[in-house]
Amino acid sequence: MNAPGFSTWWVRLGQLAGLAALALLGAFDLRYGLYTGAGAAEALRSLVQVVLAVLTAVVWLPVHRQGSLSLPLAALVLGAISLAVTFGFVLLSASGSYLFGGSWGLAESAGMIAVVFVVTRWGAARLAPWAAVLAALAAAALPLRAGAEYVYVIFGLLQALGAVGAAAVGIYLRVVAAGRARAIALVRAEQRAEFARDLHDFIAHHVTGIVVQAQGARFVAEQDPQRVIVALEQIERAGAETMASMRRMVGVLRNPDAPPDAPLAPLAGVADLAPLLEGHNGTTTTPARLYVDGPLDGLPVEVSTSAYRVVMEGLTNARQHAPDARSVAVSVRRTPDWLLVRVADDGATPRSAPARGHGFGLLGLTERVRALGGTITAGPGISGGWVLDAAFPLRSAVTR
Repeated sequence: MNAPGFSTWWVRLGQLAGLAALALLGAFDLRYGLYTGAGAAEALRSLVQVVLAVLTAVVWLPVHRQGSLSLPLAALVLGAISLAVTFGFVLLSASGSYLFGGSWGLAESAGMIAVVFVVTRWGAARLAPWAAVLAALAAAALPLRAGAEYVYVIFGLLQALGAVGAAAVGIYLRVVAAGRARAIALVRAEQRAEFARDLHDFIAHHVTGIVVQAQGARFVAEQDPQRVIVALEQIERAGAETMASMRRMVGVLRNPDAPPDAPLAPLAGVADLAPLLEGHNGTTTTPARLYVDGPLDGLPVEVSTSAYRVVMEGLTNARQHAPDARSVAVSVRRTPDWLLVRVADDGATPRSAPARGHGFGLLGLTERVRALGGTITAGPGISGGWVLDAAFPLRSAVTR
């Protein structure tokens, strides 16, 4: 699973670019110094460093989940091995049984810095700092394999700075992703709170009707028994509809800790679209027109209220992001199986979904529509402008 805010396509593209860069650096190492053909010891030394460079790719190449525990563990092991090899080379040279020469391996250096980035970005928080520090130390120590001269110490410091920069970028992206995840969770919680308020209002409305009908039935029982049967049928329908909507809406609620005294909002549905458009037309120079195809009475309450919110979101976006639009068309069509809602403007200014409030308004609406088994899309229209489409199933809303 890739990180929030980054599509799999971009992650894979970055991985391919990193793998190509690692291959080029490896070819450069082998051609210009890592292996000089100076005997078996030099060949063994080159082989060890090539293997270590490949192992860095094994760590940073996969797409890791946020908070991965295996990632920092693998980085700790790889960093420890790299440091052990470095100091092993230094000790062998100090004893006179091994000669410095060649390069320390630019491919391994780049791979180790990439490990630092990946660990700080996706590693488990309790182990990621230690793994990043150890991998950075391994990257800083790598030039010592080529010698202890002043120039190699400078290269080590430069690689340490590169590792610090990679860690800073990883931490920044981690913080940004965490902030977006919190914002998304808040939007979803707010949508469920709206469902809870709608459920409260709807049940209160129907239960009140049931009580009134039951009271009236008592008074007419003796004069007109036939009217009692009609009242009982109405009570049965209202009760069944209330229970069905309660089962559906409670099923999508996931916030049991919401305060019981949360403020209640009026229950607005498709019957209130005309006043909504009138209010929109009174605050903007872009007129909105409503087109209705099919009867809109008898809709499930959660479908009606959600359709209203789709239109409200579309009008809000048109007012905020399409100032050059000449008109907004709101279409509501009912078929035997679906309620189809479309809000389309004819604005010419290019825009995209993320620019619309970072997509959180549309995100919350998408969560609400999908909870009812529907679909929602938003994007540029074929002939220009912006189109918001939503489809709500009616048969499943009645039977499930």
